[in-house]
Amino acid sequence: MNTKPIVLILAGGKGSRFRSRMPKALHPILGKPMAALVLDAVRALRPSRTFAVVGDRREEFARSFAGAGLELIRQKEDLGTGGAVFSARHALALEAERDVLVVPSNMPLLTGPTLKALLRTHRKRGYSVTVLCAPGAPLEIPLAGSAGAVCAFEARDLLKALSKLRRQGGRPFPLSDVVRLLSGSGRSGVCRARKAEELFEVGTRYDLALAAAFLRVRKIRALAIKGVSFLDPSSTWIDLDVRVGEETVIHPSVIIEGNSRIGRDCRVHPFVHIRNARIGHRVRIFGPTDIEDCTLEDDSRAGPFSRLRAKTVVKPGARVGNFVEMKNTVFGPRSRALHLSYLGDSEVGEDVNIGAGTITCNYDGVRKNRTTIGDGVFIGSGTELVAPVKVGKGAYVAAGSTITKDVSPEALAVARARQVEKPGWVRRKRR
Repeated sequence: MNTKPIVLILAGGKGSRFRSRMPKALHPILGKPMAALVLDAVRALRPSRTFAVVGDRREEFARSFAGAGLELIRQKEDLGTGGAVFSARHALALEAERDVLVVPSNMPLLTGPTLKALLRTHRKRGYSVTVLCAPGAPLEIPLAGSAGAVCAFEARDLLKALSKLRRQGGRPFPLSDVVRLLSGSGRSGVCRARKAEELFEVGTRYDLALAAAFLRVRKIRALAIKGVSFLDPSSTWIDLDVRVGEETVIHPSVIIEGNSRIGRDCRVHPFVHIRNARIGHRVRIFGPTDIEDCTLEDDSRAGPFSRLRAKTVVKPGARVGNFVEMKNTVFGPRSRALHLSYLGDSEVGEDVNIGAGTITCNYDGVRKNRTTIGDGVFIGSGTELVAPVKVGKGAYVAAGSTITKDVSPEALAVARARQVEKPGWVRRKRR
């Protein structure tokens, strides 16, 4: 018997109870398709080959699992879970000396250690079929209900049973019929799961939410063991691919999604939303703040009420404050934009001060244009920088200016209308 098994993930369910155009197996849980969570668990077995039996949405699965090493088999007819395994018979026949593990795609709480224990029991006992059951269940195969939802087979015996059942009229048949047929051989048994939650099956969108709750607790527990503090785990949402460094503190009501990375000794305060971002070490983020597809480097600060959008890089020691928005901007080391500003498509040097109410006018109605601000520049409050424009190193821009031309290094730029005062105008106006 070859030691590496074949794995069949049954992902052909249409998810009619989901009321969704998307296949049920592709619905996300904490940032990953449900079927991908099952795939993560079976990878612990180091299988020879991993197949997914899918329905008529093969292209969607191919896009979702490109490069994942998952081979797709289309189930042409809806013949139940047993019929889904029957669809893979040609692939199984080529690997008839191996064990076969069958796993439905709607059991995202399964873990690698439990599947390893199932396969180990199957081989040690020399069973024809071994069924995964709940902790404390009797050591005999249940022949009703969802029996055989997760099970290991000897490939040859499985193929014989499938062929026999398929000849009985071509009607849909569940995998439990295959288990029942093989149970009569006397070479069948069960393996108990490590935790009852692992056998949880997602059938509705509410079930999907319950599965997410289990997985979120697992994720937070794993990070806490590695030195991350969560002040209120029940109010923290964190995706499975997120990484957080030790001694970082996550405050209540924080959402961290995608493949975000947060370094050591950070503080993420309440009502911060982070998506696909890179956060360095010793960063402080005050909420509410929204951060997406950008980078905050070591010792930087953001918030409260900041919004950092795609392709923004906040360099070490820089500070982004109240009601400041940045997009596609590199904000230099130790620079400050603390109040009510918008910097879009900008390159800002080090030790720059951006005064309150400063905006870069980056869009001319046709294209986005870039603003470049040199090191040590002081931008006064209420300034408009009409891109494309450059402000040279060490220059000053007076408050209330509208800058439409490049400013020379170390120059003072003043671009505003001359103040005119008309004495007694208000009194005459009222008359």
